[in-house]
Amino acid sequence: MDSGVHSGATTGAHSIREEELEDTTFYDLDSQGYTGFTTDQVDEMNTELNITRGQRVRAAMFPETLDEGVEIPSTQFDPSQQTAVQRLAEPSQMLKHAVVNLINYQDDADLATRAIPELIKLLNDEDQVVVSQAAMMVHQLSKKEAARHAIMNSPQMIAALVRAISSSNDLETTKGAVGTLHNLSHHRQGLLAIFKSGGIPALVKLLSSPVEAVLFYAITTLHNLLLHQEGSKMAVRLAGGLQKMVSLLQRNNVKFLAIVTDCLQILAYGNQESKLIILASQGPIELVRIMRTYDYEKLLWTTSRVLKVLSVCVSNKPAIVDAGGMQALALHLGHPSQRLVLNCLWTLRNLSDAATKVDGLEGLLQGLVALLASEDGNIVTCAAGILSNLTCNNQRNKVVVCQMNGIEALVRTIRAAGEREEITEPAICALRHLSSRHQESEMGQNAIRLCYGIPVIVKLMQPPSRWPLIKAVIGLIRNLALCPANHAPLRENGAIARLVHLLMRAYQDSQRRTSVSSGSSMALYPDGVRMEEIVEGTVGALHILAREAHNRAQIRGMNVISIFVQLLFHELENIQRVAAGVLCELAADKEGADMIEREGATATLTELLHSRNEGVATYAAAILFRMSEDKPPDYKKRLSVELTNSLFDRESIWGHEMGAPPPDFQDLMSPDQVFDSPVFGRQSVQNPSNQGFGDAGINDFNFEAMDIDSYQDGGAGGLVPQPPQDGNQDAAWYDTDL
Repeated sequence: MDSGVHSGATTGAHSIREEELEDTTFYDLDSQGYTGFTTDQVDEMNTELNITRGQRVRAAMFPETLDEGVEIPSTQFDPSQQTAVQRLAEPSQMLKHAVVNLINYQDDADLATRAIPELIKLLNDEDQVVVSQAAMMVHQLSKKEAARHAIMNSPQMIAALVRAISSSNDLETTKGAVGTLHNLSHHRQGLLAIFKSGGIPALVKLLSSPVEAVLFYAITTLHNLLLHQEGSKMAVRLAGGLQKMVSLLQRNNVKFLAIVTDCLQILAYGNQESKLIILASQGPIELVRIMRTYDYEKLLWTTSRVLKVLSVCVSNKPAIVDAGGMQALALHLGHPSQRLVLNCLWTLRNLSDAATKVDGLEGLLQGLVALLASEDGNIVTCAAGILSNLTCNNQRNKVVVCQMNGIEALVRTIRAAGEREEITEPAICALRHLSSRHQESEMGQNAIRLCYGIPVIVKLMQPPSRWPLIKAVIGLIRNLALCPANHAPLRENGAIARLVHLLMRAYQDSQRRTSVSSGSSMALYPDGVRMEEIVEGTVGALHILAREAHNRAQIRGMNVISIFVQLLFHELENIQRVAAGVLCELAADKEGADMIEREGATATLTELLHSRNEGVATYAAAILFRMSEDKPPDYKKRLSVELTNSLFDRESIWGHEMGAPPPDFQDLMSPDQVFDSPVFGRQSVQNPSNQGFGDAGINDFNFEAMDIDSYQDGGAGGLVPQPPQDGNQDAAWYDTDL
């Protein structure tokens, strides 16, 4: 049945199965419509195909066995359809090659097994020429997989190679031996063998070699060990590998540098001693130079990872900044590689609290404002955090960001972020910085209102916002209140009501926690925000808002004056002062003065005239003076004597008349100082926890102080007397990180 023309009785076919696999195309000759063949011609073709069947199979499976020039008839009539033999040709070849490789593998393994004992002897020979030849032979063997496994299974061979590296000064010996270790390092068993044989000190020694090939083999082998072999990191550190690797950063082969920097990142991650060694070896300078010089993406990425790890070290951080790290990292924020951009941003985020005084960051600031529009939440989080820190206490940066429409971008970011506090908190802090203490601050306060930011900001004082975010929002609202045009929008969006609610809640919680606390009088909230800070912030914001008559009326109607009076007794002078300040504003109206008097504040205010804090004493004097306006002359005379004794003796600055308009009290506070209260402890711009995006965690956001700008008439009748300028900064709540 070879062709399908005659029956199987008259053919020489071996079997039905083989014939069906052989020539299915010819079997269907008649059915496919091929005509013009006589019976004799078909018989002749069948005979020829039967004779050449073996050749066709051999041509498909073992084409190298055919004689040259032999023509084999084809059974393929339709070019679009392969015959069965043609379909079997490729898998047959694969099977043949697999069998050959298996035979060769066994041959290589047998050869290596027999040769290794002799090669070990040769490697230990006293003749360096013999050792060199043996090392090169072992290197050639290690290029074959079977031989590599045989070498790995011989601890004596690994030890001999390590000895050859350590003791020989011959270049070829060293190259052959370290090349072998490099080949072995691609297998876990090989890494373990190298480690157990003490190969790491020998490899570290080779990092001083002037030969490129030796350096390449040594660094890549060490890289594989650091990645996959436990215990290698400590061994490299003990062998002085860090110092040698830092010195290699001066080379100019980008692929070689990428491996070196990745080794440094592995060694420095989570190890403070390694970070300090890199610093002592001038590592930050070289790493910043690489970021500034090269454009090879993998090298830039690995280098940025090292800088990210170093950027959480309080010692390395200023060194990176001083070396121009901020500017160098900023060069790559527009790079198409997402992983590079993210690593640069995390590094900049960690460095930014140490770069608040650095100039020349206009390009970086512009890039950060642009990145606020990114759809990647991680990028937006970093950009907002960096802007928050770089605008902290830096008037130039504040002006630059304002001029680049940064306020509008931050408001859009807050609106888009919704409840993602990792974005809203730094964005709010950046807005707070941009709305105070620089020449464009008034423009910033207006810009937030004009881009409809007030409703979004006020809403963030409500659940589910956590206390750190609420604390930042309170500070921003206080700054917004410095602009008279913002008073009505703040009031209409419920800012005053929300501030009073938060004040009551924080005050009650503070009282409760203080009463049950045995070890400390400070009330700590689970989110790490002290309720005293919330009390101080809300009262301070209400103080500024109370400059406007409608706001004062709303505050009077919220039954909160009694709390203000109670806060006059608070142990913290900061809180005493802001409470006295808001009462001073409320006393500008007769209704407010009467309510304060009904709360029994007169005795307390009289006592506060003798406060050691000049601001508290001055506010107390102003309140008493306003409360005395409708009192009998005798009362006014006694009050005048009391005020004279308490204030004039301390050389306070008053006008010739009690109602003369003095400068605002807040103008006397030093701008942009860190919070250094003996009660709360120092809150510096730098992160004290040494945590950042390199090892673990994240730097705490650095929150800038909020100054209280001067105001002309406060919207009230009489003005507050100016307090003495005694240099006391413990009470400057607006210069805290609120």
